[in-house]
Amino acid sequence: MGLEDLVLYAVDHALSIGADYAEARYHKNTSTELMLRNGMVLGGGYGVVEGIGVRVLVNGALGFASTNKLTRESIREVVEKAVEYARAHSKLMKKPIEFAEARMGRARYSVVEAKKFDSMSLDEKIRLLKDLWNSVSKTPKEVKLAVLVTTYSEMVEEKIVANSDGAFIESRVPRIRLMYNMVLAHPQKGTLQRMHVLGASGGLEWLDKWKLTDRLVGEAEVYEKVLLTAKEPPREPVDVIVGSEVVGLIVHESCGHPSEADRILGREAAQAGMSFIKPGMIGYRIGNENATVIDDPTIPGSYGYYLYDDEGVPARPRYLYREGVVYEHLHNRWTAKIFGVESNASARSMDYRSEPIIRMANTYLKPGNYSFDELLEDVKKGVYIKSYMEWNIDDTRWSQRYVGLEAYLIENGELKGYVRNPVLEITTKAFYSNIDAVGKELRFYAGLCGKGEPAQGVPVWFGGPDVRLRNIRLGVMA
Repeated sequence: MGLEDLVLYAVDHALSIGADYAEARYHKNTSTELMLRNGMVLGGGYGVVEGIGVRVLVNGALGFASTNKLTRESIREVVEKAVEYARAHSKLMKKPIEFAEARMGRARYSVVEAKKFDSMSLDEKIRLLKDLWNSVSKTPKEVKLAVLVTTYSEMVEEKIVANSDGAFIESRVPRIRLMYNMVLAHPQKGTLQRMHVLGASGGLEWLDKWKLTDRLVGEAEVYEKVLLTAKEPPREPVDVIVGSEVVGLIVHESCGHPSEADRILGREAAQAGMSFIKPGMIGYRIGNENATVIDDPTIPGSYGYYLYDDEGVPARPRYLYREGVVYEHLHNRWTAKIFGVESNASARSMDYRSEPIIRMANTYLKPGNYSFDELLEDVKKGVYIKSYMEWNIDDTRWSQRYVGLEAYLIENGELKGYVRNPVLEITTKAFYSNIDAVGKELRFYAGLCGKGEPAQGVPVWFGGPDVRLRNIRLGVMA
């Protein structure tokens, strides 16, 4: 029995034994990983996680079960288990679960690699990472590159999703990722650490686009200067240009997560936290007209790319904040029914063993019209925070703190040397309300976003342009 037949059989069998709704998802993740520390191979691995997950709705309750045995008998057993779970849960339900009506997709799509993963041998990939260490380690002149850990990953995600409402989606998305951790050390000045992730959908062509040696050598040069020469940030209120890397993290944490409708309803309270957004807050003003945040799974090449979610709903850009107003939430079909809207295709699962839950994809602040020089030119005194070293945010996603890593003093529209670890401590509303000008260069950064119980990590992009805030008092990291 083929994979497609097994998925369709699961749906049909679930309906035949009493399910009101049924979905089945064949999900295969094939991955390869290499890790090097200071040019030495620490380890590597190859893995396949493959199976079928089944979710059913019976008497207003959901049941989910999965198996890695791809036989008709195993699928029958797992379907019956899911139905049994749902029936048992239905006796405890105070309010039955219902799914909103939705347009179902019937499609096949794939991301085509310009350069296949196997067009480069394993030895060549190891040599690439060794050469990276050799180049970067020679860059600092007065400090030591104490540690450079690089973790290189390739993954191919394949799915077949079908449900009793007519969806049938087959997809294949290859992804590539490079994580690096750089530690610079000086006997008198201490240490500085930079951690960063590059990720995208596609193939080895991204290694050419990322220009890894130039990127890491450039960072090592800059961070040596930061470690040796950076001064304390101004104590008085100043204008702050927040770099796109920090902006991307801010919108992911203070817009994307609190916009998840299951979090708004309290499902995530004991797991991934709560939300300051409550039901009925569509139309609430969270910022000024410069604050538009979009989550878009359909961006070509993006790390969080998909065209249909795991409930078979076609993906589209979601406007979470629009010109400073809470505009829409991230929904699956269950939360869409509760809120009286249509699902906007936010249901994603990590693997076949995981239920689809509401997730972000590629979240970013909408760019404006300012060049970087124009953002700078009328700042008499300020700070430009280009990258961050650490951050935290409270459970409701309201109060937050970001510590700058590469940061510059601004005087009379010009960058005038480095600032050490300026601290931007701000509320969500204050950030989006104080955006004075928005840059026009949109940049994205990769991450693995965690949520759920059991925990699920899914690939995402977050990003934006540089933005300018007026009259901000920065903190000083002790």
